Amino acid sequence: MPPGPAGAPPPPFGAPPVPPAPPGPPVPLRAVAVGLLNLSGLGVGYALLRVWWAVAACWAATAGLLLLALPAEPDGVAGGVVAGYLVVLAAAAAHGAFLGLRRPLTWPPRAAVAVLLGLALLAAPGGGYLAYDSARDEATEEMLLDRLAEADELVSTRAGQPFDAAEADYRRALDGYAALADDHPGSRAAKRVPERMKTYYESVGATYDRRDFCAAIEPLTFLRTVPRRIDERHLGKLTGWPDDRLANSLYECGVSGLGQASADGGKTKHLGELLADFPDSAPAARVEPAVSAAISTAAGGIKGAEPCTAVTNLRTLSGQASTLAKAAGAGAAALTRDAGTASGHVRAGTYACGVDQYQDGRFDAALTTMNDFARTYRDDGNRPRAQKIAIAAEIAKKLPDAGKRLPTTASGGGVTVTVKNDSPNAVEILYTGPVTGKFTLSACDGCTTYADRAQARSKACQSGKSYPQRTLSLPVGTTYFLHKSQGTTNSSGTDTARIEPGYTYTECAYVVSPFGIGPAT
Repeated sequence: MPPGPAGAPPPPFGAPPVPPAPPGPPVPLRAVAVGLLNLSGLGVGYALLRVWWAVAACWAATAGLLLLALPAEPDGVAGGVVAGYLVVLAAAAAHGAFLGLRRPLTWPPRAAVAVLLGLALLAAPGGGYLAYDSARDEATEEMLLDRLAEADELVSTRAGQPFDAAEADYRRALDGYAALADDHPGSRAAKRVPERMKTYYESVGATYDRRDFCAAIEPLTFLRTVPRRIDERHLGKLTGWPDDRLANSLYECGVSGLGQASADGGKTKHLGELLADFPDSAPAARVEPAVSAAISTAAGGIKGAEPCTAVTNLRTLSGQASTLAKAAGAGAAALTRDAGTASGHVRAGTYACGVDQYQDGRFDAALTTMNDFARTYRDDGNRPRAQKIAIAAEIAKKLPDAGKRLPTTASGGGVTVTVKNDSPNAVEILYTGPVTGKFTLSACDGCTTYADRAQARSKACQSGKSYPQRTLSLPVGTTYFLHKSQGTTNSSGTDTARIEPGYTYTECAYVVSPFGIGPAT
């Protein structure tokens, strides 16, 4: 039903609705304008067409994107979210263009003006993107500065601690600095890395400044490896910072171990490292003089109160000098000579050590020392007396009074003493007193062991019977005898004989089973 005249009453209830006005002719420029206006993400094109539900949808999509994107994070918004939002914008532009093709705008009256407005509004998402990208860059910078601060914290909290306890954190801090410098070279954090590395080196190498040279070796060695992890352009002069400090630490720690024996080379192994790694350094040039001085000092101790300690030190120094010569290059000859010098002092010192042990009543040690000396230095002028001291020391192990005086090389005397062997075994006879010596008597054919000492004393070495024997001429005084059976029992017996002038003496060796050998004078 056509509309009634103006002022006419409304159609009765239930009348059919008024049909919408027919669409106007298509206006392509207007469709373009609506599409451009919707690309801003604000639904402006829909608003000018009065399609309010679509406006709400555009606002909802844009608000959702902002909620996900703000505040800006270094990683930005997930790619799927961005792609979804672009799909929404494209759909809004296409749908708006479809509606605007035939539907008039509420404003502006001309489609060309709407197109210009749409182009202007495109600056909103473009500017927003630039602003967001800048915010994201700033968030990245802040994140990198936080990483820098974390590395700084690792260094500052470990400063002054032993390197073995702090090493793991120092390595983590170095990894952090290297990642900033290599992966983000233009960042504010990366530009601060060179300054931080100076603090890093000083913290790791702090033990050197405290003159704890042995403890400084490991951290300084570690610092020499830092250029393998971080580009040298970030280090500058720090690249060579540890070298002189390490060379001096190797020297100071190494010389403190001269003369100290150790299965793994001890501290002096650091001198070998110095000679091998820094052969042209000033500390390397001081190694041989230090070794020579240590040998001279130890040699002076041979005439002191502890000659045995001096000998031990000299033996160690000789071995250390020989080892260092292998790493010394041009200085090897001098160190080899030092090794020979130390060995020469060992020769004299060993004899002095044996004498000292004997005089201190350490007869076991003196026996070993003097026997070793006699076997090792057969052409030494002290060898005859060393052998005498060894004999006396062996006797003094059984008869301590025999060790109250140091044996001489004197021999002979005015009193005759005949030593006989009344045993089925060969017997070695050792004696000391005014004179010292030893000899061996062969086994007695037909002689047997005795059941007890009483029987031996009454029947051993009877007159009229031939026994293996030897006659000695001994001075007046006390002579101490040790009889050592050469049989399977390896038994021994002792006797103390007080030799007086005007008498002749007989010393008899016999064996009591199972108690062992027993002498009688």
